[in-house]
Amino acid sequence: MFSWLRSDDRRRKDPEVFQTVSEGLKKLYRTKLLPLEEHYRFHEFHSPALEDADFDNKPMVLLVGQYSTGKTTFIRYLLEQDFPGMRIGPEPTTDSFIAVMQGDVEGIIPGNALVVDPKKPFRKLNAFGNAFLNRFVCAQLPNPVLESISVIDTPGILSGEKQRISRGYDFAAVLEWFAERVDRIILLFDAHKLDISDEFSEVIKALKNHEDKMRVVLNKADQIETQQLMRVYGALMWSLGKIVNTPEVIRVYIGSFWSHPLLIPDNRKLFEAEEQDLFRDIQSLPRNAALRKLNDLIKRARLAKVHAYIISSLKKEMPSVFGKDNKKKELVNNLAEIYGQIEREHQISPGDFPNLKRMQDQLQAQDFSKFQPLKSKLLEVVDDMLAHDIAQLMVLVRQEETQRPAQIVKGGAFEGTLHGPFGHGYGEGAGEGIDDAEWVVARDKPMYDEIFYTLSPVDGKITGANAKKEMVRSKLPNSVLGKIWKLADIDKDGMLDDEEFALANHLIKVKLEGHELPNELPAHLIPPSKRKATE
Repeated sequence: MFSWLRSDDRRRKDPEVFQTVSEGLKKLYRTKLLPLEEHYRFHEFHSPALEDADFDNKPMVLLVGQYSTGKTTFIRYLLEQDFPGMRIGPEPTTDSFIAVMQGDVEGIIPGNALVVDPKKPFRKLNAFGNAFLNRFVCAQLPNPVLESISVIDTPGILSGEKQRISRGYDFAAVLEWFAERVDRIILLFDAHKLDISDEFSEVIKALKNHEDKMRVVLNKADQIETQQLMRVYGALMWSLGKIVNTPEVIRVYIGSFWSHPLLIPDNRKLFEAEEQDLFRDIQSLPRNAALRKLNDLIKRARLAKVHAYIISSLKKEMPSVFGKDNKKKELVNNLAEIYGQIEREHQISPGDFPNLKRMQDQLQAQDFSKFQPLKSKLLEVVDDMLAHDIAQLMVLVRQEETQRPAQIVKGGAFEGTLHGPFGHGYGEGAGEGIDDAEWVVARDKPMYDEIFYTLSPVDGKITGANAKKEMVRSKLPNSVLGKIWKLADIDKDGMLDDEEFALANHLIKVKLEGHELPNELPAHLIPPSKRKATE
């Protein structure tokens, strides 16, 4: 009896089986989340429906900043190549959104053609109309960097009401559309122009809920002295703190991202270290792309659920015949109370609710009589997806990561600093002396030998206890000294001879100078007398 009930219950408990993460995301969205979105008109309020291209496309990086902060130059620096439609200058030169993507031949695809291409993830941008599409192009070119990622260049953000009105489209809404779909958002600031205009402030607020994707680049930092740079950095953090309402500090990268000589080279090492950190962050995007899409789908599902509760609550409160207009005004004005009621009734976090003011503005233009009542079945399907199917996809994400070769962005500026003497940290720290014919430790060995012979060596070696007495003088923690001991005790006999003791002191010096210790001893640091034994 009630076998149909049991089979339905069993179907809910057994998660779907997928071959790939991309296939799984598409199927879950189409079969489980999209019906809920359509039923409660989610796309009219929040974000257009997703398409297959949104799940299949390469990771995208969105560059945002005021005019002349070096957005286009930054792309040119990464690619080490000009791209079609590129214009660089101190005045506001980029007046279009330019999607820089991989292509077999160089060329430009205009916006109206882009939004009808099913292979490109831009079809839903047609909702912003011709005023936007005339300012949107795709620059295609063959480039190794673009084989792994795509980059979106944006118009420079201006100050003043006139420029904002004259755009002819909702600039902040377009950026928000891109923010939902990209993997990384880079906000560029000019070290000389830190003022955040009204439009830029509005844009940053529109990127709310995407703080995890945001990074900040303080560009052109080679044009100011160290003392000024400290003040500028502090001022930038203070300004961002007032706009980005998160307890965590957004990561800020300091540098000069173009291929010209540094004007003030005092902070060269800082710029090199910051550039490597930023490059590592960008290079990791292909590896984390599936996880990002999964995370975005979960965020979308949570918002769609809350939206369904809001719409159904408004429908429930509406009278069937008389006084609809007055009741609508009352409900819109009391939307905060409805939020609170839904929050308590369904145990929903306040952070999952859409922006109150924006939702009130959107509701003004809606016909509440066309809203749908609560349909528990649709919500149960989404809950089932979040509880079971997403967990299945998480396992698949990890499997794909281990089975595929390391996916990182290659080519362009990413290659120049990977290998050879211009790689970051080459010839420094544990790498010092890598190209020298003689053992680098030999330079200071006479000084280390004096200490060695005061530690009562027996048969040319000192015990671990005696070595410890000297090594702890460095004030380094035991965990670090233990690592140094393992690296220096090459023959693993629990004692140190004069060469091993000198090596230990050299590694202590490396650490005290602020460098990281290697996990394995580099070949050039092995004492000459022990090199044959370790081969």
